[in-house]
Amino acid sequence: MDLTSLLAIAVALAMDAFAVSLAAGAVLCPVTYRHCFRLGFHFGLFQGLMPIIGWLAGTTVQQYIVAWSHWIAFGLLGFIGTRMIREAMADDREDRPSTDPSRGINLVLLSIATSIDALAVGLSLAMIGVTIWLPALVIGLVALGFSVAGVLLGNRIGSAWGVKMEVAGGLVLIGIGVKILLKHLVSN
Repeated sequence: MDLTSLLAIAVALAMDAFAVSLAAGAVLCPVTYRHCFRLGFHFGLFQGLMPIIGWLAGTTVQQYIVAWSHWIAFGLLGFIGTRMIREAMADDREDRPSTDPSRGINLVLLSIATSIDALAVGLSLAMIGVTIWLPALVIGLVALGFSVAGVLLGNRIGSAWGVKMEVAGGLVLIGIGVKILLKHLVSN
């Protein structure tokens, strides 16, 4: 696989992580280096590991993973997006702790949801006989970079728009989930 194709794949896979990072950066106030590190590291790690898992699985489980991956991504993103919107709309905003998308189960769910497409790429690379190690590294590093940039950009936008950005961030997550679902349903 040539470097141009590999970079194109890596950037395409990183777009979901970038969009989710934008939404996360919008709700985090203020953004710290820890937020950037956690989101960038986890999104990059999952984006880098999923192609390896897909490649190792090869064609034996492909039909089962492909059949459900879009539903899993849709469910995870919809759940977290709805939760963000509900918390943004709550009347008792000062009394409740805000959800930090860069910590705990939210971070894990977002990392899985944004990297499921990378699993399918790994499966595809196994089918055409491409060694996975360099592509996985490039995909992970690109996702890391895009995620950090998304958090920082999202925070600049979020600090200017406040609660509206929390709602918008939740809607973006739900929209990404719907896009993934529709893409797979329409192509089948």
